[in-house]
Amino acid sequence: MAEDNIDHESKEFADAKEEMDALVYESLKGREVKPNAIFAKLSDLTRSMPIRKKVINWSRVNSLWPLQFGLACCAIELMDFGSARIDAERKGYLLFRGTPRQCDVMIIAGWVTKAMVPEIKRLYEQMAEPKYVIAFGECATCGGPWWESYNIMKGIDQAIKVDVYVAGCPPRPENLFAALMKLQKKIGGSIESR
Repeated sequence: MAEDNIDHESKEFADAKEEMDALVYESLKGREVKPNAIFAKLSDLTRSMPIRKKVINWSRVNSLWPLQFGLACCAIELMDFGSARIDAERKGYLLFRGTPRQCDVMIIAGWVTKAMVPEIKRLYEQMAEPKYVIAFGECATCGGPWWESYNIMKGIDQAIKVDVYVAGCPPRPENLFAALMKLQKKIGGSIESR
């Protein structure tokens, strides 16, 4: 007797669930449910925005992530650039990162030996797109005082494309600040690329 009641109740619940599903389906028929902005994907929002290129470009210009990469004495000036005296973050030059997969700007600081070129290329290839390179100092731009040496590259531009050159031996941190501002203008389209 108890078993009959359990079967009857479960059948009754099953019928009620089917009826409820049918009612919900009928009430939603013909209505289009628009996605909620809170739960929408960022890619969907940027595709639907008429100004998406401007928004994406603005975010690229105002958030440059440099790669922590110093090779020689210019790296000391590069470290000074990260100090509170310069306060680079107010312009959108964010923290130096230790991994190339989180960076979009490589700053080559110091002389580049021929043995180091494959490693620099490997790090450059691992960087996120779009990626930019700044040659920081005389050694990175043209070999510096060692330009006639058998093992020093005569500029990193022989191995990878350079976007901005910074002169000086050693260049001051303010020069790097100016170079990053120039790179921002180049990314924003104010300065044409070659």
